[in-house]
Amino acid sequence: MLRTFAKNINIMRAILIILITLISIQFTYAQVVINELDCDTPGTDTLEFIELKTPSPNTSLDGYVLVLFNGSSSGMDSSYYAKDLDGTTTDENGLLVLGSTTLIPFPQVIIPSNLIQQGADAVAIYQADDTDFPDGTLATTTNLIDALVYETGDPEDATLQSLLGETFQIDENLNGNKTTESIQLDNDGINYTVTTPTPRQLNDGSGVIFNPITISTLETQYGEGETFDITFTADNNVTADTTFSFTLNNFGFTTADYTGDTTVTILNGQNSVTTTITLVDDALNEGDEELLIKFSNLTSPNIANNNFIKIRAVDNDFIVEAYGTPLNPTYGLVSSTQPSGYYDAIDGLSGTNLRNALQGIIADPATVRAQTYADVINILKDADVNPENSNQVWLVYTEQGRAKLDVQTTSNNFGKWNREHTFPRSRGGFNDIDGDEIADGINTFWTTKADSLRHANSDAHALRAADGPENSNRSNQHYGGTQYNGPTGTLGSFKGDVARGVLFLDVRYNGLDIVNGFTTTTGNGELGDLATLLDWHRNDPPDDYEMNRNNVVYNWQFNRNPFIDQPDLVEYIWGNNVGDTWNNSLSTESFQNENIRLYPNPVNDQLYVSGINGTYKLSVLSSEGRLLQTETFENNATLTLNLSSGLYLVSIETEGKILTRKIIVK
Repeated sequence: MLRTFAKNINIMRAILIILITLISIQFTYAQVVINELDCDTPGTDTLEFIELKTPSPNTSLDGYVLVLFNGSSSGMDSSYYAKDLDGTTTDENGLLVLGSTTLIPFPQVIIPSNLIQQGADAVAIYQADDTDFPDGTLATTTNLIDALVYETGDPEDATLQSLLGETFQIDENLNGNKTTESIQLDNDGINYTVTTPTPRQLNDGSGVIFNPITISTLETQYGEGETFDITFTADNNVTADTTFSFTLNNFGFTTADYTGDTTVTILNGQNSVTTTITLVDDALNEGDEELLIKFSNLTSPNIANNNFIKIRAVDNDFIVEAYGTPLNPTYGLVSSTQPSGYYDAIDGLSGTNLRNALQGIIADPATVRAQTYADVINILKDADVNPENSNQVWLVYTEQGRAKLDVQTTSNNFGKWNREHTFPRSRGGFNDIDGDEIADGINTFWTTKADSLRHANSDAHALRAADGPENSNRSNQHYGGTQYNGPTGTLGSFKGDVARGVLFLDVRYNGLDIVNGFTTTTGNGELGDLATLLDWHRNDPPDDYEMNRNNVVYNWQFNRNPFIDQPDLVEYIWGNNVGDTWNNSLSTESFQNENIRLYPNPVNDQLYVSGINGTYKLSVLSSEGRLLQTETFENNATLTLNLSSGLYLVSIETEGKILTRKIIVK
């Protein structure tokens, strides 16, 4: 009897130990939960966030990873983002918020804006590493700590729920206000409430109530030598003198670029303080820079309401080139950097032989290099530099300068510039390839050849800096006709440039073809309209701006656009001289470099021509290439104009050579 009782006691003790162990394990692996999720916010979804919670404050999240799963048919219930949480710690309320830099209050962990999908999708926490969840990893319960399957009025994703061991999904649109409400875990740790978002605050309103501090300036950019104020304003008056510091350093912008106090104190009973910063005018051509106002040592209950505030420091030491923009072109000031004998292989050839020999030069796998699509941004900063301001790029189509710093890095393209494929990718059948997202510099490159169509994606000869919205407006339209002719009100200074860019690609890569008319099929390698592009080439000849970009791209890719160096080659491959024998001596380079002047420009009614000897024909054409006026002169002459305001082309022809220049009639 006693022996039996003792045996039962031992069994109960063993069961108790097992239960304690299980509880211990459960406590260990359930110490962090998904406390709040806001997957859809007004506008561009920049206020989305995920909030995690631990039972105790100031808890390290080393060893955990946050994973986002895509429940759509294309996402196949697999991961699309993983954020390693090593090095992060929850705050005094046991909270850790992940969001973009535009979230208010400012999150402890930064994730890209517009990242979190709207459902049916899932957020999960694992005791694992981000490398365990490469994109496309199927959802799993292995090492799972917590998961939330959610939607915004979407159908149930039973498969995703099952994969994560969940039995329901929460609708952020439960109250019909998905953009202004979030999903919040109740205190019971089981149920959820959909209500007004509360980032950095416990869902029931308890705990430490923080006092957010906001950074503000009057302007978002200042010039070298200028001073500006930075004001720090707390939501509530502080209850003791509150001293904190901030930094301004950001990449090349350092303490040598400014003066002023970066440690400030909000006095007891007040809620704001202002400090004055002076930008040093150092007489160095450093380019525009961006300083970053960033809190460095705020202490509870004070937290950042906003942070990482960018202020542009505009460099006043920019370079103005001697050559002009495409709107005010110059000729003969920029020399070609082509090596001696670069085009020797095409001399004396015609037809297909001429085209093939030209391709052999510009697609020579022993010489030519292909760079990544990310490298193109750096190439364009030099190739498309605004001659009037070296801190800017010149935008094709919209004919204006824009700060190099304003390159598009997010889905928002307003006021930004990006990389325009003059031969649209969807028509050419080429897209990003592995490694294209890495800017690895001029000395790292791919070997490439005529059949390497994939490298057309990053060929800078046909990529241009363009206004983001205008790039979207162009989309994949053909050039000319009722398709794309540029923005209304612009002068078409880009037309010859883009024509020569896409004609280059036609010869450079097998599988691409410039055709007459317009095709509706995409991905077949065809782009139109050939007749239009030939007219654009003839009426807008290469200028110094284009020669400079040819030189820059050559420095990276080790090939040149021959239709800039030798414009007449276009006629021998597509135009009026098809079938004729090409002779390098027929180049019009020497004619274009003569000191021929057309002035004044802009002009009213009298245009003067000087710097040419002998008899020549002078023609005036509209910007579309329509002949308006033609006369024959000898030596210096005066041409009387009767034209309305706008951009016109003046063609000077003598002894089989043609020079075309642009004029503006006031």
